[in-house]
Amino acid sequence: MAQQPAARQLIVIAREGRRTLNIATRDQRELLYLDELAEAFQLAVREDTLARGLTVTYKNRTIILTPDQALASVSGRLVSLSGAPIRDGRRWLMPFDFVSRALSLIYDIKLDLRPASRLIVVGDLRVPAIGIRGEQAGPMARVSLEISPRVSQSITQVPGQILVHFEADLLDVATPTFVVPGLVTGIRTTDQTTLAIDLGPRFRQYRTSMGGDAATLKTTIEILSDETTEPAGPATPAPEAAPEPLATPSTALRTVVIDPGHGGSEDGARGQAGSLEKEITLNVARRLKAALESQLGVRVLLTRDADQMMPLDQRAAIANNNKADVFISLHANSSQQRSVRGAEVFYLSVEGYGDEARRTAESAGHVLPTFGGGTRDIQVILWEMAQSRYIEESAALATMIEEELRTRVDVSQRPVQQAPFRVLVGANMPAVLVEMGFVSNPDEEQRLTSAAHQNLIVQALVNGIVRFRTYLEARRASTAGSAGPPRTPTGAPRP
Repeated sequence: MAQQPAARQLIVIAREGRRTLNIATRDQRELLYLDELAEAFQLAVREDTLARGLTVTYKNRTIILTPDQALASVSGRLVSLSGAPIRDGRRWLMPFDFVSRALSLIYDIKLDLRPASRLIVVGDLRVPAIGIRGEQAGPMARVSLEISPRVSQSITQVPGQILVHFEADLLDVATPTFVVPGLVTGIRTTDQTTLAIDLGPRFRQYRTSMGGDAATLKTTIEILSDETTEPAGPATPAPEAAPEPLATPSTALRTVVIDPGHGGSEDGARGQAGSLEKEITLNVARRLKAALESQLGVRVLLTRDADQMMPLDQRAAIANNNKADVFISLHANSSQQRSVRGAEVFYLSVEGYGDEARRTAESAGHVLPTFGGGTRDIQVILWEMAQSRYIEESAALATMIEEELRTRVDVSQRPVQQAPFRVLVGANMPAVLVEMGFVSNPDEEQRLTSAAHQNLIVQALVNGIVRFRTYLEARRASTAGSAGPPRTPTGAPRP
């Protein structure tokens, strides 16, 4: 953790370690000693007493300063500072923004000055700034996190704590004093990359939601007590003392099977930069498994958790044998036209492709045209199989996932489609195939391999599954209570 230093020091954090710089105060201004900056950043400082100037050099690049002037000439470019250099006996004092406005322009490594945190981050270290706000809302507590820049996170529960782990090198965070009697006893960091919410004896379960934009991730954790009377929603209950799997509060959705497409000798689609579909799908599947387990408390199985080949029928068999409630197969698409882009969600049928595709599917061939040009190899099977009884629910799941995807990533012009994918045919539960994007598109290939973009896909899938769970509960309640028609897919609320 990037602990907040004493008020009179600034911490420099680099890959090689950390050091402190002393802070001086003059006329209510905070200043840094130039000789300490020179030692920390390998600068040469020369004072010209006749010209009353200072020259700061780094690898033949120079900064020229003049006392009593809030200006600096940086390699011939004039930049303004918040204040002029000040002589302090035999030493010189510089304003904080000398680092960001002048030194960073000649230094060959990125310098990120954070005055409020008393930090200088050197290089490509991932040190997200995390703002924390806690509030009590009746019988529950709410902890809101704002993380900038975005980094991946995972939320888990251990006895007495909710842990938020960030994929970072350090955290730039000041933990507030936040206590809700019997429910939350405090918020603290447990190591350099993990935030802990300490729980009291009234804690029952928690639920999370995420939002934000490309630069900032916003996470809300609602901590529910025994007195909470509102529906728990996507909640994770407290674990038992024994290390048993978490029980889910909903009988409609207990087990989810995630199928990372391809594997082993089957690379799947390959991008221009060499990205492989089988690697992208496995990375997203692992992230999705962790997110579903931590946010919903459901049991999640992967059809493969390594680079191994898995027959198509065996993938569905894993879901059937484990009585899964949902089956999601993850893929990355490809097209001969590099401009084609966007995520797509499929459920079983050939209706969406028209008569030509139906004839192709019903023939001995195994090639199906994709929207935007190109083809995709598939295997087909007759409709009178296991998945046929779940077509309506699969369509609802596909619609909800697509609606969540389009709020976070690009989707194609036909984002929900039907096709006779063999991997879906034998699934004896609602099942969809998600093409997360076109790896044949160079820009989309780069995004699909990034952790930030994969997390956007994961959260869209999580939210889609949450909505589908609500839809299933309402559908089954309606079927049990009356002979009237169940709710349509568009009736499922967003979480």
